[in-house]
Amino acid sequence: MSKHFVIVGASKGIGNALAKRLLSAGHDLTAISRTIGDLDRLKNASFHPFDVAETAEFPPIQGAIDGIAYCPGTINLRPFDRLSQDDFLNDLNINLLGAVRTIQALLPNLKESQAPGIVLFSTVAVQTGMGFHASIAAAKGAVEGLTRSLAAEFAPTIRVNCIAPSLTDTPLAEKLLNTDSKRLGGIQRNPLNKIGSADDVAAMAEFLLSGESKWITGQIIHVDGGMGAVR
Repeated sequence: MSKHFVIVGASKGIGNALAKRLLSAGHDLTAISRTIGDLDRLKNASFHPFDVAETAEFPPIQGAIDGIAYCPGTINLRPFDRLSQDDFLNDLNINLLGAVRTIQALLPNLKESQAPGIVLFSTVAVQTGMGFHASIAAAKGAVEGLTRSLAAEFAPTIRVNCIAPSLTDTPLAEKLLNTDSKRLGGIQRNPLNKIGSADDVAAMAEFLLSGESKWITGQIIHVDGGMGAVR
């Protein structure tokens, strides 16, 4: 049965991989991103330009929405004494407040669906302390708190879950993987000796938006090659 999903940050990385998965499964998609990428070539996809870092009015969407995936993120890795308050505020704005604005804008649409779901994104660095991650871990920690709070508040109607990846091969992580030595280091630090792909993470997001996960809510699911659990 065809459903209608909204992906914020659908033009690149995990959001783009998820968009292609949902469209291949025959669903309708509303993509919200700063740039259109290759979305104009994808059947059953409509596009709304929007920058989550701005305070402009969220694009109006009509009708029921069966699921939302909020994919924008940041990777701001610096020593703590080189992080400014603006760094913390920017990470919070994009990772947390952008998700808040999205959910508040689309909550009436979600309530029109019979079994809607929301998927947010965190990082393995929230529950596994990592140096130079103070700003992004703080912001994503807030996202994890939001996930659990909304899962409780919206139950039993709307499910809310969060995915916490480790280093993933996406445009966002390009600077961390742009040399052979950096890539090898990322592989060697991972218990599965692998850098995750966007599709590895998108597969879990697709599952969490589907009816197959109808008894799952309030979870922070680590798709991280074992980074958060195995030494």
